[in-house]
Amino acid sequence: MKRIRLAVIGAGHLGRIHARLAAANPQFDLVAVVDPSPEARRTVASELECTTVTDYRELYGAVDAAIVATPTRTHYEVTSSLLRAGVHCLVEKPLAHRADQAHRLVQIARNRHRVLQVGHVERFNPMWSAAQGRLEAPQYVEATRCGPFSGRSTDIGVVFDLMVHDLDLILSVEQSPIVGISASGLALLGKHEDLAEARLEFASGMVAVLRASRVATAATRRMQWYCHQGFVDIDFSGNTVRVVRPSAAICNGELDVDQLPVDQRMQLKSTLFEHYLHREAIAVERRNAIVDEQHDFAVSIAAGSQPIVTGDAGARAVEVAEQIVEAIASRNWQSHWRRQMAPGSRSATTKVGPASPTTFPTRRAG
Repeated sequence: MKRIRLAVIGAGHLGRIHARLAAANPQFDLVAVVDPSPEARRTVASELECTTVTDYRELYGAVDAAIVATPTRTHYEVTSSLLRAGVHCLVEKPLAHRADQAHRLVQIARNRHRVLQVGHVERFNPMWSAAQGRLEAPQYVEATRCGPFSGRSTDIGVVFDLMVHDLDLILSVEQSPIVGISASGLALLGKHEDLAEARLEFASGMVAVLRASRVATAATRRMQWYCHQGFVDIDFSGNTVRVVRPSAAICNGELDVDQLPVDQRMQLKSTLFEHYLHREAIAVERRNAIVDEQHDFAVSIAAGSQPIVTGDAGARAVEVAEQIVEAIASRNWQSHWRRQMAPGSRSATTKVGPASPTTFPTRRAG
């Protein structure tokens, strides 16, 4: 396969990871890493001994594809320009910070016949791959994604920063329309929410409850799926997938604890998982999800096919995330320990304009 001329745009934490992996990938020829920050360019040039440039537009005609790892609020401006220039794009999640922008990017890519892939990397997580085939007719799912404050992605709230990972996974399984959303959250450290919870109701009857926090004391990444024929527990932090399936006796309604004598109920307490609820630990292959994500990008470009995480999928995740943020805002909650700023105060009236494509701050989040 002919090597794909690639640029990585954004030399922050995640951009450098992408650049390092792409440089080692025989499918790509890493042409340059782009960042307006001299310090970021020096760092990546030192680490990878690669060419760096200030403005991605300098590379038009010299690259076939780009990985966009800039801050979320620059995604639309950077990606739309690249697509119009005929460049295939893998855009880090979320696709954009507004649903209308996300849908426009999908349309631009379609009109220009370019691959638009979204970096929802959990789709390539080996634990998700191991669990997917066991998510049969899900009825209820709980997702928790929490971690300590990292200082990254402060241009967006925790819904777009962390919760969107689980939104994408859930939406990839449940295709029916969402008929109800309720949510709550609090902004503690700035103007965007730092912790949030949401409840989604789907037309199929499935219910999803999602929780996210970026001010937690410890990292937790877990999903629990209650399906028609069993329970699937995916612990992304612990690298485990466990499945619990009810026995035929339970499925056929042959067990009724209310009808059991006390001694048999006490015995059931110690034999429940031995006789009635069968536990299974699923073997998980150790793989690098970002390597697999980049491979899918390269294959999609070479074959002219759709990637696993399409622009449409990314736009749907943005659309639902936007509705969750709106639901949080409608509650108008205020943390009790944070002083409400007066409308005329300096902090309340300071405005920051959108960053230009050549002055975006370095992205530090994944």
